Amino acid sequence: MKLVIIDTGCANLSSVKFAFDRLGYRAEITRDRKKIQSAEKLILPGVGTAMAAMKNLHDRRLIETIQNLTQPVLGICLGMQLMTAFSDEGNVATLNLMEGKTERIPDTGLSLPHMGWNNVNYQPDHPLFAGIAQGSHFYFVHSYAVLPNNNTIATCDYGVPFSAAIQRDNFYGVQFHPERSGKNGAMLLRNFVENG
Repeated sequence: MKLVIIDTGCANLSSVKFAFDRLGYRAEITRDRKKIQSAEKLILPGVGTAMAAMKNLHDRRLIETIQNLTQPVLGICLGMQLMTAFSDEGNVATLNLMEGKTERIPDTGLSLPHMGWNNVNYQPDHPLFAGIAQGSHFYFVHSYAVLPNNNTIATCDYGVPFSAAIQRDNFYGVQFHPERSGKNGAMLLRNFVENG
């Protein structure tokens, strides 16, 4: 399995790689376009702001490369948000891989960022969540979210419902951090590699 973690210049690349190492998969972190194009499965990680991440992808000439990928791609946290068309965080156009936009979580009196464990409910029988119980807990750290739309495959609630996972064709995204979500996160990463 040729598994590639796209080097977005964001901070959590090594923790994502270690999560795959623990599962017995060898993942390579790279910004090399040829390696990205020839990978069997790809991870688009991200922490920080949408504006900074899009600038990194632009400077590395990776935007069009990512938009033209036909193999399975899993966006994590900010990486998921970048898959939508637009982010209110910096008012920046993102990768436009699917409809939807990223916006600040509405103020319902709860503190931001939404940080810690929260339960996730997914579309029944979705292969990304195979073997994971409905309502299982995953680890979140974010102040911006994608509200539920046609591409939502799982939801979470933090004052308002938001997309915990999205998918369109070969592009998958999760708002939570599977690499920090214990056995449920490990199972989801394994499902992506084996079933995605």
